[in-house]
Amino acid sequence: MMKRHLLSIAMASSLLAAPVFAEPKPAAKATASDSKGAADSKEAADSKGAADAANMEILRQKIKSDKKLIVAENMDLTDAEAKKFWPIYDAYQKDLGKINQRISDLVSGYISGYNKGPISNDASKKIVADTLDIEKAETDLKRSYLAKFDKALPPYKVARYAQIENKIRALVKYELAVEIPLMD
Repeated sequence: MMKRHLLSIAMASSLLAAPVFAEPKPAAKATASDSKGAADSKEAADSKGAADAANMEILRQKIKSDKKLIVAENMDLTDAEAKKFWPIYDAYQKDLGKINQRISDLVSGYISGYNKGPISNDASKKIVADTLDIEKAETDLKRSYLAKFDKALPPYKVARYAQIENKIRALVKYELAVEIPLMD
C-alpha cells in the first residue's frame, strides 16, 4: 500500500482536469446583437485563461513534487541506489512529460470538437489512432526506462517502482476518464 500522498495526487489531477472540461456544450450560436457582450466576455475569458494557466502550472509542479515524494517514501533506496536511481527517474519524468503533453493536446482537441457538435467519422478515426499511438509510445518509453532502472537497482525494486508509477498513472487516467464525455 502506498504510504502517503496518493490522495493528494488524485485530488490535484482532478483539479488539473476541471478547467479543461468546465465548458458546457453550447446550446445555440450567438447573434450579431450579442457582439459587444461577446467582446467583453472574450476579454474576461482571456484574463481568466491566463490565471488558469498559471494556476495549472503551480498544480503541475505540486503534483511532480508529491509524486517524487511518494516514490522516495516507497522505494527504500540505499544511498548508492539513490545516486543511480534519481537521475534515471528525472530523465524518465521529462520524457513522460512529452507523452503527457500529447495526451493533453488530444483531450483538448477532442473537448474543443465535442463542444462544437458531433465528432465527424474522420475525426473519430484520428482520435482512436492517436490514442493508440500515445499508448504505444508510453509502453515503449516505460520498457526503455525499466531496462535502465534494471541496471541501477535490484529486480524487486525495479518492479516496485513500476508498480508505483502504474498506480499513479492509473489514478490520473481514471480522473481523465471520469471527466471526458463520451462521443455523441
